[in-house]
Order: sequence, then structure tokens, then C-alpha cells
Amino acid sequence: MTERAKIYQPVKTAMQSGKARTKFWILEFNKSNFNKDFVMGWVSSSNTNEQIKLKFETKDQAIAYAKENNIQFDLINPQKNKLIIKSYADNFLNNV
Repeated sequence: MTERAKIYQPVKTAMQSGKARTKFWILEFNKSNFNKDFVMGWVSSSNTNEQIKLKFETKDQAIAYAKENNIQFDLINPQKNKLIIKSYADNFLNNV
């Protein structure tokens, strides 16, 4: 059975304006085959790789690690935000 992972760059949280935790790349294994304990309601899995998140400084380092360890991966490139620059007065132009 081959491992499958995704490589992505995390996005900034909506609660903060800073981008400190978005400068690295993450290799995270896909989650699958959950087992649910019907007595307690806990969710478990027999695959411990699902708990692993590896951080890399660059996208190329993450891809090289995946290829070196025979891990199939999906690369998710970040989308660029479209900035709309306007002045404060522009908020009131349509209020006639």
C-alpha cells in the first residue's frame, strides 16, 4: 500500500491579520478508514501516519522529501489575494 499525502502552504487565519504561520510548507498524510467506538463515541484509526504533519521551509524541500521516501503527493499551490485599494471616502460614494 502506497502512502498518499498533500503538500500545501497554510493560509492565514481569519482571526488574525498577521501572516507569520504561512511562510512554510506542510506535508500531511491523507486521512482515511476511521473506526468509531460506539460506546464512548471516540474516533480512532489504525494508521498512525495520519497524525503526522511535516513542516518544510520551501516547496522544493517538501517535494524532494516525498520523492525520496516514495510518497505519492498532491501539490496544492496557494492562491494570491486580489487587493482592492480604495480610500475611506469610497465607502460612501453610493449613499445618495
